[in-house]
Amino acid sequence: MSSWPAAVTAVTLVESSGTPSGLELVSSYQTNRVGDPMDLVALAAQVQKGDEFIKANACNKLTVIADQIRYLQEQARKVLEEAKRDTDLHHAACNIVKKPGNMYYLYQRPSGQKYFSIISPREWGPSCPHPFVGAFKLQHDMSWTPIDEVEKRDAETAIMDKLLSQQTALPSHTEPNFRGLSD
Repeated sequence: MSSWPAAVTAVTLVESSGTPSGLELVSSYQTNRVGDPMDLVALAAQVQKGDEFIKANACNKLTVIADQIRYLQEQARKVLEEAKRDTDLHHAACNIVKKPGNMYYLYQRPSGQKYFSIISPREWGPSCPHPFVGAFKLQHDMSWTPIDEVEKRDAETAIMDKLLSQQTALPSHTEPNFRGLSD
């Protein structure tokens, strides 16, 4: 029975020369002799381990990219859902001029028609004429924010406004720099 491994891996050896760079070696026999075949097996095993490491490294990098793709797909899905909601809200009936920064209250008539009002269900009290669907703030980019997300959105906008007003204080670096953003 042979002690050779089942899979044969090709190993590329360095070319040998009796006079590398024009110099005679002390013992060309030691540098050019065919050694123990098991040394080549060990060398092949080293190469194979290197290949496995490279494959594992590539796999890890591809896993990170796949996670980023999933994240971006989820973000794209959210953007499309918000765009549909915003389109639907912009098509709701409204007898007033909608102004960014104001809160609007959506109601639905028995006919199914949805319409905006500036009067909240609390202000209507028990005489509210139609079922209340939801409250939305019209943003300056003409998108709509549901009432339960307004506080968060306003806080994010305040941070962006602060960054924009202080942009002259940001250092001019050409390389990536995260200093000052986490403070």
